[in-house]
Amino acid sequence: MPPLNFMKTSLDHLPEKKQRELARIQEILFEEFDLAKGNSQKVYNQKGRILKIVLFGSYARGDWVDEAGKTAKGYQSDFDLLIVVNYAQLTDMATYWYKAEDRIIRDRAVKTPIGLIVHSLGEVNDKLALGQYFFTDIIRDGIALYELAGHRFVDPKPLKPKEAYKAAKEYCEDWYGSAMRRLEIFQIEMDKETGENQWLKDAAFTLHQCVERLYGAYLLTTTLYSPSTHNIRRLRSLVEAKDERFREIWPDEDRFQRRSFELLKEAYVKARYSKHYKITEEELYWLGERAELLAALVKQACEKRLKKLKAKAGKYGLAPLQWTVSKDLADRFSKSTGLMLPR
Repeated sequence: MPPLNFMKTSLDHLPEKKQRELARIQEILFEEFDLAKGNSQKVYNQKGRILKIVLFGSYARGDWVDEAGKTAKGYQSDFDLLIVVNYAQLTDMATYWYKAEDRIIRDRAVKTPIGLIVHSLGEVNDKLALGQYFFTDIIRDGIALYELAGHRFVDPKPLKPKEAYKAAKEYCEDWYGSAMRRLEIFQIEMDKETGENQWLKDAAFTLHQCVERLYGAYLLTTTLYSPSTHNIRRLRSLVEAKDERFREIWPDEDRFQRRSFELLKEAYVKARYSKHYKITEEELYWLGERAELLAALVKQACEKRLKKLKAKAGKYGLAPLQWTVSKDLADRFSKSTGLMLPR
């Protein structure tokens, strides 16, 4: 790996249209960050700075997909951006970055979806010092769109194979197990025959937590990192960018499918606090079925990753993850996607 103070900076591999979009995104980020700090007298607001903006993922590597308007599914890779700031307090998404994200989404000059993760320089350097794969890959493959002089990343230390396996296995057992318990609770809530909307709202929230934990299990097992967010669309985007098989989990070919996933995304807040939130049994049954498929694919991917880490580590045992989908569901998924799932 080259010295980290010489990160790649060229965007020549991107079409000019994409380069203009990234330039516009940077303008909005700086403008909204300054507005979010306001006139506060707190030190971290007065001295707060964006130290780096790093493009990572498919647009940095050069393997992005942009099928908008070209295929029925119209899959689009996100612009994945790491924003590095000088105070941990400035990483709060709701306070400093929500309006920037919303404005970028609505800006007519930006046609590409975005995904932001925000960390302080200290946080990133701590993770690099531990050899965390996610940030090491970003530094190795990412492109620095903006850097404030004098604030460099530390050189990452290689993670020992046994440590990597132990951490990934613990993450997988914890997060995957938690997700499966949520799925069982969801099924209990769906068996209630009261017909009351509150039971459906509770079930929607529970399923949201299941899906959030499944994506977390995959990311933590494969990269030892998952962003601190309840936005399952963002988590979905990160996972789908790493493994294209996951793009088949949530079809969005019609209004019912798109609306159902959007209701699941909103369930973290609205299913608990909004009296106007409504979701039907039909939507929940469909979402539950897709969550089962997600669980099976996460299980498959995590076991493959753990097997690879185990081989490098040498002597640790590998306990199988206890989850399968029904033969009928696995067969239907395999027929429509060509993917084989545990059953």
